[in-house]
Amino acid sequence: MSLLLFYTLSWFGLMAIAILNGMFRVMTYGRFMPEIRGHQLSTLTGIALTGFFVWKFNLYYPITSIRESWLIGLIWLVMTILFEFGFGHYVMHRSWEFLLRDYRLDKGRIWSIFLIWILLAPYIIHHYF
Repeated sequence: MSLLLFYTLSWFGLMAIAILNGMFRVMTYGRFMPEIRGHQLSTLTGIALTGFFVWKFNLYYPITSIRESWLIGLIWLVMTILFEFGFGHYVMHRSWEFLLRDYRLDKGRIWSIFLIWILLAPYIIHHYF
């Protein structure tokens, strides 16, 4: 199996981490803080957890080039956005307006920072670690 395909499939691990991270927020600290703070904390813990996952994964299956790292990040970004909007709208029946609210940096919503991280993480891990 090619390394690119292997990393594409590893996105499902990232998805599992994101889902578990969100569930943890809802079942624990999210009950005791304003929703926006829970969203922000969850986004930051998601960045840390996925960073650890990518770092650990890269130890066993090293990314071989800068080009490959950017391609992996782009694939992960597209898969994440497609999942977010596809699952959110067509399965969870969320409105497009509701789904887009997490992109409102001016309202303290920092989800887009997570998406930037997903794009950059393979490059950063490959290049610096």
